[in-house]
Amino acid sequence: MRRFAITFAAVAIALFAAELTPVGQAWVVEPWTTSIAELSVAIAKLFDPNVAASGVTLYSTANGFSVTILAGCNGLEAMIVLFAGIVAYPAPWKHRIAGIAIGTLAIQALNLVRIVSLFYIGQWSQAVFDWAHLYGWQVLIMLDVLIVWLLWLRTIPRKHLAAA
Repeated sequence: MRRFAITFAAVAIALFAAELTPVGQAWVVEPWTTSIAELSVAIAKLFDPNVAASGVTLYSTANGFSVTILAGCNGLEAMIVLFAGIVAYPAPWKHRIAGIAIGTLAIQALNLVRIVSLFYIGQWSQAVFDWAHLYGWQVLIMLDVLIVWLLWLRTIPRKHLAAA
């Protein structure tokens, strides 16, 4: 348990620190966030042709409402927490890699739902948007990380768990 906690903390701190560096921002955070904005617009355009993106900002061409995807809203922090949890837990590397890949998809799928829903909630009610953005979706994204990690734990072969 101690090894897990120390490894988890070390990996999470290292990745959060790397994310904050100018190189991390330029090479990972900014391109990732722009891609998330473009994907969000593509999803919204399936049922609303009045959505566009400019960099990391989604906006309505019909009413001018916009949301900007900032650090903390791009799903990278949630992915770091999941990555740290998977890497810290004793498991075969093939299971770790699969967990990270599938977990990344799960987190980002929910994050896209989050962004698109917040875009429309904000057009309806600023007060509801603020609550959903600051509280509701934050909890749901981290709950997604926990559920994905717990489901991943169930995939680890029993023979490996006995040896750990």
